[in-house]
Amino acid sequence: MKKKKFRSFKLQRVQPEQLTDRLLLANLYLTQGITLIAGLIWIWLQGRNPFSLLVLPPGFEFIWWGLGLAAAMLLVDLFISRIVPESSMDDGGINEMIFKNRPLWHIIIITLMVGICEELLFRGAIQYAFGPYWTSILFAAIHFRYLRHWIPTGWVFVSSYALGYIYIESGTLWAPILCHFMIDLISGLIISLRREK
Repeated sequence: MKKKKFRSFKLQRVQPEQLTDRLLLANLYLTQGITLIAGLIWIWLQGRNPFSLLVLPPGFEFIWWGLGLAAAMLLVDLFISRIVPESSMDDGGINEMIFKNRPLWHIIIITLMVGICEELLFRGAIQYAFGPYWTSILFAAIHFRYLRHWIPTGWVFVSSYALGYIYIESGTLWAPILCHFMIDLISGLIISLRREK
């Protein structure tokens, strides 16, 4: 009987410029899929129905919470980007690689998927268990590409805390989902349009 040779797998740090577009998208979709599954399972283990969190609430108050916070956060982000050196806000070029050559429909799909998956896990499951403060610490930590610089790390923490606040105040997960989606969508469109020019 012949021995089968198995490749040994090694975890290696990959620089953003080493990623192909296909590998980057595969990683993005895989991590969001894991995030979604983890969120659904965690909510179910808490004895709640994860799909009841995604039922649209009556009325449109959540839209004002989501759009209002998104507008405020985009304005603060614009202000920060004007006074802070670009090198201090560097994410390693990942956002640019994700959005720079995408058509509009794909940017919408990516940003909607990220908004739903991350908010279901972080606001729907983790915040329910640990509250907005510890949820925001974890949220900042998973955005590890910003951890090299304290300003974007702090901004991600504040943004997460604000998302947790509107979730509590609006009583629906759709407020932070809408806010998260709008921030990512507008940021993605800016990157895409800037590259076209």
